[in-house]
This record gives sequence, structure tokens and C-alpha cells, in this order.
Amino acid sequence: MHYFHYKNKELSCEEVPLRRIARKVGTPFYLYSYRTLKRHFQAFDSAFAQAPHLICYSVKANSNLAVLRTFFNLGGGADIVSGGELMRALQAGADPQKIVFSGVGKKKEEIKYALDSNILIFNAESSQELITIDSAARKAGKVARIALRVNPDIDPLTHPYITTGLKKNKFGIDIKNSLQQYREARKLKNLEIVGVDCHIGSQLTEIKPFVDALKSIKDLIVQLKKEGVKISFLDLGGGLGITYNEEAPPHPKQYAKALLKELKGLKCTLILEPGRVLTGNAGILVTRVLYTKESEEKNFIVVDAGMNDLIRPSLYGAFQEIVPVKMRSANEIVADVVGPICETGDFLARDRRLPRFRPGELMAVMSSGAYGFVMSSNYNSRTRAAEVMVSGKDFYVVRENESYEDLIRGERIPEFLIHQ
Repeated sequence: MHYFHYKNKELSCEEVPLRRIARKVGTPFYLYSYRTLKRHFQAFDSAFAQAPHLICYSVKANSNLAVLRTFFNLGGGADIVSGGELMRALQAGADPQKIVFSGVGKKKEEIKYALDSNILIFNAESSQELITIDSAARKAGKVARIALRVNPDIDPLTHPYITTGLKKNKFGIDIKNSLQQYREARKLKNLEIVGVDCHIGSQLTEIKPFVDALKSIKDLIVQLKKEGVKISFLDLGGGLGITYNEEAPPHPKQYAKALLKELKGLKCTLILEPGRVLTGNAGILVTRVLYTKESEEKNFIVVDAGMNDLIRPSLYGAFQEIVPVKMRSANEIVADVVGPICETGDFLARDRRLPRFRPGELMAVMSSGAYGFVMSSNYNSRTRAAEVMVSGKDFYVVRENESYEDLIRGERIPEFLIHQ
């Protein structure tokens, strides 16, 4: 459930009309509902209330400081995949002992930063990474807590670009080799084995892949305990999907019920890394119609947001619902919604039945709170959009529009070119 709704035929976020924000901020802009973010976190957290658990929000889904602080205020932690995400999490007030560092390509300086910050766990993904973490910990005079990310070779039944638990994926350690990898890790004096990690993909709409993965991991934990390795944490990652179009993902209560049934007797603290399920439907992208082009062959609605603002439709062929900010009686047409980018692949929707929008009207691209702004770019030297958060009757700009000056910040023309 989210708090975007029509009032007097005008789309509002909680108690604030979108038109009011657009007048103040300009378009395009991303808009997040605080009430929705809070509701989603509490629904997920309460679903696992009967078991020791830690909700480590997946920062990559939406890394805005205000969004992060919302979850940290509610007792959540952070799942990070870079030094930059660690900095963001700490700046937003995260407890370092609720931070897990995932990712297949951690750099030495990122590992040192995480050690100095005293994070909870490194989720290691290769034997070479284990050696690197051990070396960094030794130089820092510390012991690094680690879990191995185990690849259970489970098909998550999702888009191939966002699968992470198959043999052919770059992530994790093959479960067949994982026991031996744990044995090798025990030999490294500056590592403390504390957990097992698993993440099979994103935007999953069925429970079975999660349960199948958990069954494989349970067998590994039992074997490790027989060898005297105490596993305190079981990190099951994230991946629970949301509704973009006609998907029917399970409610967090159903998801939790299935997992907790399989977890009986393991005596581990469960770590969960939800991302999209918390933020996806809590955010939208608001854009303004610039022009319309209609012909017998094809109809286009040209808007001021492009693939640099929201790349999911172009990258994944993803469906994002599009609705008018102001409802009115209007004929419908089948049209492509396209942006200003000089690419044929620059679209937000294709062959979509929509109201006959007019220039100047606002439209909302729904379910854009996850993998929206975080994947935006300055392609075509376009400034990135503002981010806004609504709480009740008030709205706050939580990231300002970029300026043209921002586009060239840090660039230099070398001296030899200036005098030519």
C-alpha cells in the first residue's frame, strides 16, 4: 500500500498535491512518501518479530540520506556494496554494528574504511577476497567478522540481468565448494567466521526460490557446526518483488512464515536485506509533457524526463505505470512516452494506452522509488532531477536540482590546450 491518491481528481502524495511541488521545484523530480516508507519497513520488520533478526536495508535501491535516515530511525541497518554507500549510511546515522558489506569487488581502501568503521560483517565472495580482508585486518590490528556468500544455484525466476544465485552469475561461491572455503578461511588468523550469506536475485514474485535456497544453506550450516564453526548470523539477502503491473508478489507475512518454518532449530540471527520492497512503491517520478506528435503510424508524448532519469524501461524493458496528475475527461490514444535524449531507446513506455496528454500537463511514473534516481546519469549533459520527501502536509527538498555548474565540477582543461 502507498499514500499516492487522487483528491478532487488531482494526484497527491499524502496531503500534498503534486502540482504544488512541481510549481516550487520544477520538473522532473523524484517524490517519496515518508508515511509509505515507514509503513513498508514496519510491515517487513513485524513479519519477522518472532525470530531474532536484523533488517539491513539495501542501500543500492535508493541511497538518499533522508530515505536512509527514515529506516535507521526505525531500528534498521544497512546492506552496502561500496565505500560510498558506507559513507552515506554513516552520514545518515547508521549504527556500524548494523552494517553488512556485500559486493563482489571490494577494493582494499574500502575494506580498510569498513574495518575502521567497525561494521558488523563482511560478506566475502571469493577466496582471494578473504585473503585481502585478512591482510587488511592484520595491518589494522583488527579481526574482521566475515560470512561467505554462498551461491546455491537456484533459479529465482526473474529478469536475467538481476539473477545472482545461478552458477553462471559472478556472485558468491559455489555451494559445492563452500565447505572447503570455510575450512580455508579458518586458517586466516585475522578473520572471525560468524555467518553464512545468500542472495539469489531481485524482483522475485514467488516464495519457492527463497525456500529452496534456504534448504541448501541449512545443510551447510549443520555441516559447519559439526566441524566446530559457530554460525551466529544467517543472511538471506533481499529480492522480494513489488507490483509494477500485474505481478502478485507475496506479502511480507507470507514470506516470513515460509522462511521461519524452515529456520526452526538453527539458532541464528536472521539478517534480511530488503530494498525494492521498501522503497519501490514509496516513490514516483513526476515529469511534464513538452510536445505531442500524432500520426497514422505512431503517436509520441514527449516529456522532460528521459532514460538518464529513469533507465529501467530502456535497460530492462520494465513496465512502469503512468498516470495523469490531473484527471480529466479525455480520449485515449496508444502512444510511446519518450524523453529528450538522443537515443531511440529513450522511452518510459511503449505502445501504452494513455489519456491524450496536452503540452504542459504533468504525469507521474509510478513505482519509481527503487532503482530510479540511483541509476540516473548526466548523459547528454542533462542535470539530474531533484528528490523530494513528503510527510503529512509538508514537503522537503532532500536533494536539490543539479545546476549546469555541477556538470563540470572537478573537470580541468590542461594548460597545453589553453594556449593553442
